[in-house]
Amino acid sequence: MKQQQKAIIFALSAVLLWSTVATAFNIALQYVDYMQLLLLASGVATIIMFLIVLMEGKVKSLISISTKELLQAALRGFLNPFLYYLILFKAYSILPAQEAMTLNYVWPITLVLLSVPLLKQKLSLVGFLAILLSFAGVVIIATKGDPMTMSFSNIKGDLLAVSTSVVWAFFWIINIKSKIDESIKLFFSFLFGFIFTIPIVAIFSNFAIPAKVGLIASIYVGVAEMGITFFFWLMALKFAKRTDQVSLFIYLTPFLSLLFISSILKEQIHESTLIGLAFILGGIFLNKWWEAKVEH
Repeated sequence: MKQQQKAIIFALSAVLLWSTVATAFNIALQYVDYMQLLLLASGVATIIMFLIVLMEGKVKSLISISTKELLQAALRGFLNPFLYYLILFKAYSILPAQEAMTLNYVWPITLVLLSVPLLKQKLSLVGFLAILLSFAGVVIIATKGDPMTMSFSNIKGDLLAVSTSVVWAFFWIINIKSKIDESIKLFFSFLFGFIFTIPIVAIFSNFAIPAKVGLIASIYVGVAEMGITFFFWLMALKFAKRTDQVSLFIYLTPFLSLLFISSILKEQIHESTLIGLAFILGGIFLNKWWEAKVEH
C-alpha cells in the first residue's frame, strides 16, 4: 500500500472516531459526572499509549526522560487532558451536544490570536477578519440564531465551551516546542492528566463504578477521543507527503458529529448551529488560505 493511501486511511479513521465522541460524551455524562468521566477516560488513554510505546519499542526512551522534560510533560498534562477536558466535559454536561461540540471548534482561530503575543507573530487584516467571522459564528450559535438581541441561552456553558479553545491553544504552542517523541509525549500527557484528576475526584466527587452503559461510554471516550485516535492522526501526518493533504479531513468532523448527534441522541439540529458552524469554519479557511498565499 502506498504511503499516501496509508495516510488517508489513518486520517479518515481518526476523523470517524472523533466524530462519534460528542455523542459518547453525552451518553457517558448521563451516568457519571464530568470529573469521573475525565478520570476514567484519561486512565484508559494512558494504558493505550503505554501499549503503543511498548509496541513501538520505545520503553527505553520512556525511562530515560530527563527531569526537565518530565516537568514540561507535567505542564502539558495539566493543560491537556486535565484542564481542557475538565472544562469541556463540564460544558457538555450543561449544554446540548451540538452546541458544545460546535463552539469547541474555534480553537484554530484562538490559536491565531494567541500567537501574536506568545509567538510574536503579526496579525494581518485578513487574519483579523477571519477571527471576526468565526466569533460571529459563536454568537449566532450561542444566541440560537438571534445575535441582534445578544440574549444567550446558557452563557455559562457557552463560555466554558469557548474557553477550551484558549487552553488548547496554550497546550499546542507549548507542545510544538518539545522535541521528544510524539508517542512518549502523549503517554506522559495522559498519565499526568490522570494523576491530576485523582485528587479532584476524591475531593469533589467519588470513585464509584458507574452503571454498565456509563462505564462502556467512558472507556469509549478514552479510546476514541484520546488514546488510539491521536495515534491514528500522528500516523496520518507521518505517512502524508504534505500535512495539508490530510489536515483538511479534520473539518469533516463537526458535520459527521452533527449526524451522529441527530441520529443517536435524537437532538434536533438547529439552523443556527449550521449557520454558526459555517461562519466558524469560514473564518478558519479564510485564515488558512491567506497563510498559504503568504508562504508562496
